[in-house]
Amino acid sequence: MTTDSGVQSFDILIVGGGMIGSALALGLSRQGWQVALIEAAPADELMTLPQPATSVEDFEPRVSAISLASQRLLEQLGAWQRVEAGRHCSYREMTVWDGDGTGRMHFDAAELHARSLGTIVENRHVVRALFDELADSQVTLLDGARVKSWCRAQGAELDDGRRFTAKLVVGADGALSRLRQWAGLPTREWDYDQQAIVCTVRTSQSHRHTAWQRFSPTGPLAFLPLLNESGDEYFCSIVWSQDTQEARRLMALDTAAFRQALAVAIERELGEVVAVSERFAFPLRQRHAKDYVGDGLVLVGDAAHTIHPLAGQGANLGYGDVRVLLEELERAKKLALEPDDALVLARYQRRRKGENLTMMAAMEGFKQLFARDELPVRWLRNTGMRWLNQLAPIKNRIAAQAMGVHE
Repeated sequence: MTTDSGVQSFDILIVGGGMIGSALALGLSRQGWQVALIEAAPADELMTLPQPATSVEDFEPRVSAISLASQRLLEQLGAWQRVEAGRHCSYREMTVWDGDGTGRMHFDAAELHARSLGTIVENRHVVRALFDELADSQVTLLDGARVKSWCRAQGAELDDGRRFTAKLVVGADGALSRLRQWAGLPTREWDYDQQAIVCTVRTSQSHRHTAWQRFSPTGPLAFLPLLNESGDEYFCSIVWSQDTQEARRLMALDTAAFRQALAVAIERELGEVVAVSERFAFPLRQRHAKDYVGDGLVLVGDAAHTIHPLAGQGANLGYGDVRVLLEELERAKKLALEPDDALVLARYQRRRKGENLTMMAAMEGFKQLFARDELPVRWLRNTGMRWLNQLAPIKNRIAAQAMGVHE
């Protein structure tokens, strides 16, 4: 609806069209809400088909480990089928070990009666699949546009002067959310004094559809399996989280020295690292909004919480937000309630905040446990890992909860 002053009005306005915001827009539109989605990047760029991957430089460095629960959500939205038609790699096993001891844990999808533990996908492929679905939806897409200001009374103003109002505004605009700042929603946050190094590598041995993670006192290293269009099993995406000083040293190495350091750090589980793409490093910071809702505003994904990447759960927590918010707003629709109804939003916050905080606390505990180098602590964690690895029911229950697998 457009008012006499030329201001367009919607039921729900979503700011941020990444993996989380675009999924939410699709789901809400199918419930019958009038939805607008604001995304800074032009849609044509987001929907461009990638070139076939023949080298490490052809993969996007940022990937996500999409759990089975998140896959089910994307299937319901019609996007997962498009993801599966492109480049992706399901992983059937996961091996985690302590680089300073003998503790090792192995997870196998077969023990959970599942086809896989999850799927590694380049972030841009998920976004493209969602935008392909958006093109056939009733969502009003405002691409190539940025929000210059927002307040409850006057709505949102774009940098080109257009103005929009909505009963409910959703902040899906990332860890540095301007919507969260404009709404005055405070956060609890701290710096890990670590950086995550990300890149794509090619190894001399197959990854065997397995995710590999080695812990060290200075941070974890993950090798996440990738496949190109021809099914080549020798590519991996790496996330190497290290104390800032060590990360800077690693980033300063030449390519040959970095390849050697990587092979040593992963204990040559996949043989030699024969090629490595351009490297990127970004600082790690834990951040959690004290409240996910404000006056006419709700936060989802990284705008509400960011987590250490050691378990690869960031995107899945965001999709958990989407799932619950869709359930609560569908319930509101059936009860003829407005989308900004305070009780509706309070239920969303109550359902998500506890789960997100539990996961964040668990990841912080893991990080602190493996950062300790005292002999008693090393003995305890290695003994615990070996013990837990032998207790299949408990181990598999942990895996089922983390990956969204229902036994």
